[in-house]
This record gives sequence, C-alpha cells and structure tokens, in this order.
Amino acid sequence: MLGRVQQRDDSLVARLPNSEAHAELTMSPDKNNPKRLSAEQVLALRGLRLPGTALKQLQETAIYCEPSVSIEHQHLAQKYVIRGVESGGGVAELGHYVGFVDAHGRSLPWLQRVHSVGRNGLHAIVVASQVVRLQMFRRGQTYDLLVTQHHLESVQKGRRPTLQNKIIFRGIHGTLALDLWREDSHFSGQVTPAFMTRSGEPLLIPEMLLEAVCRITSAASCVGCCHCHLLRPDSHPPVISTTGEKNGDPKISDGCS
Repeated sequence: MLGRVQQRDDSLVARLPNSEAHAELTMSPDKNNPKRLSAEQVLALRGLRLPGTALKQLQETAIYCEPSVSIEHQHLAQKYVIRGVESGGGVAELGHYVGFVDAHGRSLPWLQRVHSVGRNGLHAIVVASQVVRLQMFRRGQTYDLLVTQHHLESVQKGRRPTLQNKIIFRGIHGTLALDLWREDSHFSGQVTPAFMTRSGEPLLIPEMLLEAVCRITSAASCVGCCHCHLLRPDSHPPVISTTGEKNGDPKISDGCS
C-alpha cells in the first residue's frame, strides 16, 4: 500500500489535552503529587520516547537528533524566546528527524546555520515566541510522527514565563510503500505515510501541516543529510563585519554533495 497525499481536512485529529510546563516540575494534573508528569505531558515536552534498541541503532549509524526545546532570554531585546534545533537524517534502514514550523505550518527562518563535521546531525537553530515541532522516526517503510505546539505564557511581569506544550498530532506505525532514499526518491517532498487509528480508521494529518509533514517524511529518508528540510534562510539577515557595518548574507549551499 502506498502512502497518501492526504485529503484536505481542517480538523486537528488526534488532538490531545493541553500540557503545561515551565520545567517538568510544574507540569502535572496529579493534585496528590504535583511533581509528577502524566505520560502525555512528558510526550508533549520531550518528544517521542524511542526504545533502547532504536536508540542503539541510531547511535551505531551516527544519526543525531535533538528534539528538546528550551526557554532562552535575549538580554538586548529584554524578552524570552523558545529555542529549537533542526537535526537528524537517515540511512537506508532507519531515519530520525526533528524540524520546526510556525503556528500555521509555514517555514520559519533559521537564526543560525550549523555545518557539522559529520552528516545526519545538527543543521540549524531557530528561536521564536512560539513554534510547532515535528518529529519523525522511520524504520524501513514504517513511520512514527509526533507534532507538538509550544508557546510562552507570562506568569508575572519581570518573571520567567512558562512553556506551554500541546500535542497536535500523533501517528504510530504509519506506512509508506516507497523507498524514498533509493529508486523512489523522485516522490520526496510529495507524499506522507498513511496513519491509522487503533480501530483501523484513517488518521488524517491536519491540512495546515501537510506540506511540513511531506518535508519531514523526505528528511527522515535523506541519507547522509547535511541540509535543512523545514527551516529556511532569513530573507534579509544582518551580517556584522569587523568594522561594525551590516553586509548582505553570503549565499549558502545546502546540497548534500
């Protein structure tokens, strides 16, 4: 069975209750134990929890992915932002990738491009007041996908804000009967895995996320990845020279050649 070019559907299927976090100690619905997180809250904050065998395979194949997000303070602008790192890649047998878009599923500009020594590692850093994180893990032609939304919520003026986390979509054991890393590479960026509910009904990806999911599907199948699939260059990034003058951004080649 081939994966699907999803039908258009605005409803956020697989939407789960909101999760709240400043740090893990403040995220808990358990009144008897305020320091304990629910499984859904941990998932929304940390991302997919991969089994030990999968983590071992990723380490052996040198695929490094960093799904964590953090609150950072910009001293000059006097504001807090969320920081994330687009990272990952794949080999023929498996892939793991994390990327970010805005609340409407559109590409965000990266803050800083990262050129790692190896491949399938860090690609770019993003900072924003809110982000949508996409994380995909692939085993052959089977895919797991988690999409979470993160934004800052002020507690009190002058105090560090809390990080609010929400699961938008979660699909496990999705199938895509294409080898995007080999002879079917011409489909990259055009298809997504087909996900099902536990009862066997189609689990549709929200329309606003379709393009981003197509891109991260391609990213998790990108062998020896060394470029960004979701973040993009800033249209007019300032570059400060040693004389203090702002220059145009140099052209960057993102091909994995």
